[in-house]
Amino acid sequence: MDTFDIAADLRPGTTLLEASAGTGKTWTIAALVTKHVASGEVRLDEMLVVTFTRAASQELRERVRRQLDEAVQLLTDPVRRDPANRLHDWLLDATASELVERLERLTAALVSFDAATIATIHQFCQLVLRSLGVAGDTDASATLVEDLEQLTTEAVDDLYLAQYGTEEKPPWTRAAALDLARAVISDPRARVEPAAVLTDSPDSTAAMRVRFACDVLQEVDRRKRRLGVLSYDDLLSQLADALEHPTGAARRRMQHRWKFVLIDEFQDTDPVQWQVFQRAFADTTTMVLIGDPKQAIYAFRGGDIVTYLAAAD
Repeated sequence: MDTFDIAADLRPGTTLLEASAGTGKTWTIAALVTKHVASGEVRLDEMLVVTFTRAASQELRERVRRQLDEAVQLLTDPVRRDPANRLHDWLLDATASELVERLERLTAALVSFDAATIATIHQFCQLVLRSLGVAGDTDASATLVEDLEQLTTEAVDDLYLAQYGTEEKPPWTRAAALDLARAVISDPRARVEPAAVLTDSPDSTAAMRVRFACDVLQEVDRRKRRLGVLSYDDLLSQLADALEHPTGAARRRMQHRWKFVLIDEFQDTDPVQWQVFQRAFADTTTMVLIGDPKQAIYAFRGGDIVTYLAAAD
């Protein structure tokens, strides 16, 4: 496997960096931002850095700011150069006039640092959907909720009582019904299968489970709309749908807005998240995916190592 050199040129397209713990992944992200801002290829506000937790995004924001500040100090006083730092080598390898321009670009980036988009995947989706207007299909006034557990439980209780409340021995328990509901609600892209059982064996337990799962999906969706709430998965699904058309307004706006994209902890990306980035950026934008498949930890919420391997391929 090749070792990545921070001084290497990156062109439009997708680059995957596999970085195990302790190999300098966060430094590399901050260095890539600093290098491309200094080069003049992109402004800081044209770069998108995405990770998966608020704590990680805050740490990245601090590291990027620190790296930019260090680069400004280096160009102001080259004696600070660290011979082992490849970014320092690259920053100082330029003509006198170019060194002045690099210093100006980096100083401007620090001054306007609040314009940088360093966010979680869900913060990013919310930002994009709010900016799309009619190009997206979302209610700008909707309240974002972290999970739908309470709504799902209420829907299950009402449906279970309505369908089995008068039966002495229901075909399955309320706990089993809730487990099924949680499974279908946790993945908004899931298909309830086998649908054929509804016609082939309409009175079977399998058919009852399929009908109940479909009823739960419809009821939770109805209650979300009535209450004006959206889940994080709703945001992802709506953005993926908005980006479906290759020449659609949503894709054009995102590609115009961000010219360089960095996705941290990519091993925890789920299929819908990857669909969003692939549709928006894969063919036209410089996109760097950084992750380590050995550290995948979010399978419980849809993170799928198969998604990582498909992207790597």
